[in-house]
Amino acid sequence: MSQPEGLKRVFGIDLGTTYSVISYVDEHGKAVVVPNQESERITPSVVLFDGDAVIVGDTAKESAKVEPHRVVARVKQHMGDPNFVFEHEGKVYNAEDVSSFILRKVVGDAEVALGEPITDVVITCPAYFGTPEREATANAGRLAGLNVRAVLNEPTAAAIAYGLEQASDQTVLVYDLGGGTFDVTMIEINERLIRVVCTGGDHRLGGVLWDEAVVMYLAEQFREQTGEESDPLDDPEVLNDLTLQAERGKKTLTQREKAPFRVTHAGKQARVELDRAKFEEVTRHLLDRTIELTREMLEDARAKGSAAFDKIILVGGATRMPQVRDRIIAEFNVEPETYDPDEAVAKGAALYGLKESLQQGVQDILAEASESANGPADDHDRRPIELGDVPEEEVAEALDRLEKQLGFTLTGPVRELVGTKIVNVLSKSLGVVALDDKRKEVVVYLLPRNTEVPFERSTDFGTDADDQIAVDIRVMSGERDSPEPTDCQEVGVATLNLPERLPAHSPIRVKFTITRDGRLNVTAVDLTAGGAIEVDFQTEAVMDSEAVEERSTALRLLTVS
Repeated sequence: MSQPEGLKRVFGIDLGTTYSVISYVDEHGKAVVVPNQESERITPSVVLFDGDAVIVGDTAKESAKVEPHRVVARVKQHMGDPNFVFEHEGKVYNAEDVSSFILRKVVGDAEVALGEPITDVVITCPAYFGTPEREATANAGRLAGLNVRAVLNEPTAAAIAYGLEQASDQTVLVYDLGGGTFDVTMIEINERLIRVVCTGGDHRLGGVLWDEAVVMYLAEQFREQTGEESDPLDDPEVLNDLTLQAERGKKTLTQREKAPFRVTHAGKQARVELDRAKFEEVTRHLLDRTIELTREMLEDARAKGSAAFDKIILVGGATRMPQVRDRIIAEFNVEPETYDPDEAVAKGAALYGLKESLQQGVQDILAEASESANGPADDHDRRPIELGDVPEEEVAEALDRLEKQLGFTLTGPVRELVGTKIVNVLSKSLGVVALDDKRKEVVVYLLPRNTEVPFERSTDFGTDADDQIAVDIRVMSGERDSPEPTDCQEVGVATLNLPERLPAHSPIRVKFTITRDGRLNVTAVDLTAGGAIEVDFQTEAVMDSEAVEERSTALRLLTVS
């Protein structure tokens, strides 16, 4: 389908721990997934380094059995981690680099399938990702040569895809158990409003931990059967083979009561049969943790006055395990609905991208109509039009014009989505380190968890001593509002230089501004002399735009397939 000038098709990408998916909205207003060149709808998020070539997907995943030193898997769990590096033939790659290869693979395959270039994308991330992880995700897209229009929370994306098909208002819990992450989010879906109430989770709790529990069990059974003293898990090839077997066995146990395994190590072999009851026993502690996190989130929702929900929606491939459904029924007395586990997130991201693109198109048409009626606007007055303030008939007329430009009909649900407001919340509290009255370092929170975004808040502090030459604004992120810096993650540090001969306790105003997609801007002002700094927050884990550009040029010398 052709696109009018200035209205770009925006693709949605679920950049997953174990699998990645790309989607777009077709001429019928339906979000569809684009298969890869192997004709698979999901692509393993596994990268194999082979000289100057980079191979992503099934081949890389299989190669992990025999060449684990050349393969990177589950890189999403390291996003925003400054200490993660992968070395190959004298070159060092960080998590953003590796993720950019996965993005290049899914985007490149989609370009071949559709016969058109792809530039604009919405990439999803766990709701529980903080500032460093979100910035790293955006940078991975930029390294892949993409214009990242937004970094969208995975449960919110799933709710968009789900909500587009619903006729009634409702409050849903999105229980999202993916390959490497777990999120649970309460979301209100009303006419023209999708509002996140609360979110919780753990971005290191996912289906791969179920696989690891099976691997541990298999190794234990091997030692019992063979009497071998050496640990089969110390052999990288054996470990990778068992990991692949565990993933396959987990899927088998979703359909059948038993799954067979074979463990070969040190010239010995053991055959192990794992039944569903034993599988559920060795992984029960993981499922317990998801229920614990769900109850914590519900407590937070009650504190905000939202105790009740209508449905529980299961998203993420790991929710196919029968134990998940059974446990949710037992705990909450609600029959959960499985909603497009592998593809809902990517489809929701594509719908969100279409919404953003159409909104921009409508705003341009309205601005053009206003200038025709009132004359050209000054740059100072030219600002985005809030569609909620525009009469519905004017928005409808603008959408009619866009329909003619697009050459296809915008369905009723898509039209409604254009005017739908989407409200997200902060997954972690954000604050700064200060000294209390006992001169002990404590974290003072400016933005609490589950605050609706965008949002901004200012707090006044004082300098510590006479003639202080600077103050360091240490930005911290915390999960449970602990005042202890050791319980928090440092997002980064900004330094405000001070004028000479400033007395102690001179006021410093710190303002945090969080954008709708979770990016942080920090402003600090010396209220005595007027000095100020403003930082779109960078951390040691995240590259600035100049570094991204430089790195992108170097990475493009590698062939990705």
